[in-house]
Amino acid sequence: MSKHAVLYRMMTDEHICPFGLRSKDLLERQGYEIEDHYLRSREEIDAFKEKHQVDTTPQTFIDGERVGGYDDLREFFGKGEAGQQGTSYTPVIAIFGVALAAAIGMVLPGDLVSMPTLMLFIGFAMILLAVQKLQDLHSFTNMFITYDLLAMRHLRYAYIYPFVEAYAGIGMISGFSAWLVAPFSLFIGVVGAISVYKAVYVDKRELKCACVGGSSNVPLGFVSLSENLFMIVGALLMMFM
Repeated sequence: MSKHAVLYRMMTDEHICPFGLRSKDLLERQGYEIEDHYLRSREEIDAFKEKHQVDTTPQTFIDGERVGGYDDLREFFGKGEAGQQGTSYTPVIAIFGVALAAAIGMVLPGDLVSMPTLMLFIGFAMILLAVQKLQDLHSFTNMFITYDLLAMRHLRYAYIYPFVEAYAGIGMISGFSAWLVAPFSLFIGVVGAISVYKAVYVDKRELKCACVGGSSNVPLGFVSLSENLFMIVGALLMMFM
């Protein structure tokens, strides 16, 4: 016996509701036959809300009973809340994973376990981390100045930091002269490592890491310290290789 659901979702010339599409996809994956109703205008949407005494669309009905919006539908099927909740290392894993893949791609078919591979990995990782910060400098700096010792005293350093990180990463990949790149990477790496160590391991503060931007849920600690240690290692490799 087929399962049947009725879905009402916004579909106007100006806007297609993403949660309506997500509700439809979720119902399909659960094996439901969907009676899909489009709300084509503001008047239709307002009339629907008033009739069913709801504040939002989409709305799903199963067996004649209103389940609710997309989050309610996920709960109905035991899927939990939508989106990323709480602490997540996903952005960090994605960045380091892509950086490693790019580094390996650059050295193939040569020796994968080598200093050039490590240098490329560090360079790509620094660039990707810098891009995350540069997407929203205001949010990044708000988080960064709460633990970086130099940024606390000189706010402008927080705004300069991601540009320096990007420059150092590009320099490592492009083969710039070590003395044009390494000092910058070494400086921000050392200051960052000391700052993170003090905040986390000395002061025992529970903070969010700004390493992947100001909207991250990555806790300040090992990941942040690793980012700075990579910068230091990259700088030393450039100077002494």
